[in-house]
Amino acid sequence: MKKLAIIGRPNVGKSSFFNRLLKQRDAITSEQAGTTRDIKKRVTKIFTKQVQILDTGGLDEGNDLFDQIKKFSIRAAKEADIILYMVDGKSLPEDDDKKLFYELEAMGKDIALVVNKIDNDKMKEKIWEYYEFGCEDIFGISVSHNRSITPLLNWIEDKLPDSDIVKEEVVEPVKESEEEYVWEEPEYDDDDNYIITGEEENEQGTSIYDENDEVREYDESDEEHLKVAIIGRVNVGKSSLLNAILDEDRSIVSPIAGTTIDPIDEMVQYKDKAITFVDTAGIRKRGKIIGIEKFALMRTKEMLDKANIALIVLDASQPFLDLDEKIAGLVDQNRLACLIVLNKWDLVDGKDYEKKIEEVRSRFRFLHYAEILTISAQTKQRVQKIYDILLQMNENYSQRITTSKLNEVINWAQRKHHLPSMHGQVIKIYYCTQYAVRPPQIAIIMNQPKGLHFTYRRYLTNQLREAFDFRGVPLLFKAKKRGK
Repeated sequence: MKKLAIIGRPNVGKSSFFNRLLKQRDAITSEQAGTTRDIKKRVTKIFTKQVQILDTGGLDEGNDLFDQIKKFSIRAAKEADIILYMVDGKSLPEDDDKKLFYELEAMGKDIALVVNKIDNDKMKEKIWEYYEFGCEDIFGISVSHNRSITPLLNWIEDKLPDSDIVKEEVVEPVKESEEEYVWEEPEYDDDDNYIITGEEENEQGTSIYDENDEVREYDESDEEHLKVAIIGRVNVGKSSLLNAILDEDRSIVSPIAGTTIDPIDEMVQYKDKAITFVDTAGIRKRGKIIGIEKFALMRTKEMLDKANIALIVLDASQPFLDLDEKIAGLVDQNRLACLIVLNKWDLVDGKDYEKKIEEVRSRFRFLHYAEILTISAQTKQRVQKIYDILLQMNENYSQRITTSKLNEVINWAQRKHHLPSMHGQVIKIYYCTQYAVRPPQIAIIMNQPKGLHFTYRRYLTNQLREAFDFRGVPLLFKAKKRGK
């Protein structure tokens, strides 16, 4: 697939055009210079042909951050097959633009000069001033007013090979099942206890959750494609970690807090799985969020909603903050599999390992199931272990326990510790069955669901975790009355 890079100085409309090609608001746009920093990659269709477009940061200089942005943008241009150099049509041609354009032209790629912000017919005269660049392919457009964009799209499509033509898929109408699924009650003995009959498997599709319980819909494709959101507060080393995981400079790293704005994603193949890592913007306290960072926070929450695994990055060299707990709470809300990464371990005395782990377990009790790994993104210490841990967590997240094995553990747990009565009334668990995965969800069928105290529920959870490998994933229970 061909790659198309959109290059230019800050505030010329690159991200707006990127969004226009995608037909959705993907890249964050604002009038603030330096809004786009990392390279954002997306696949879209230009008429009938598929292309990967690269949105780049503005080519500018002045500090270390802008120098890095420029370095990444030039690298994207070298990687691309087609280059669109965009300028602001409301301004006069600048020598810096000419210099940059000639550098890109010398790469020998298909290149076009795109004069943006030609918002009306009168402004078309401004295009002539840019012919001094000596470019054969010049297009005057207005992204904000959607003017004169078709000729540019035709030019792009012409540069794409016929092998990238996307065939329209014929969507067959969904046929309703001839047999309606029916939840069948199991058999009971004279004492009203559930009789286990062989290796019974609970079928996917029967929801025992209340209407007000929000658990994402199961998607079978998620088992083969891990979507990992890297989250944490500012300056804990999320971007450095992404670079270390990928073993390349994919995300800009800077001591300036809030360097990452747009979520940056990169997909890799590991063993037989596809893993997409998403470096999200660092989260600050509400009162310290400034300017475009409010959009970054919204995008981080959107990424968590799409992810199935969260990688929480904490700075092991500094005391944990209340904000760390609030960020971790987002993972709990989304009921994601979770790996807590203690970064900057090279700055910590190794003798404090047990103390630090105990502190994490105590402070993040609601993520008691999370895996914990100490690493250093700077030195790449233990970073590659993340891959195998993620794959194991993905298996645990998708694990389905047969009804017979599940009830063996639950019955044994009840024999060790009997269910406490409620107001003198005997509480009975008839049987348990797992009815969903990702996360694993278990229905406990009993005579008095309200009689299942949270301490006994926690006890049952611990018993199941001892019997089966649920490391790194939440385990959800729902107590229901028989027949409901």
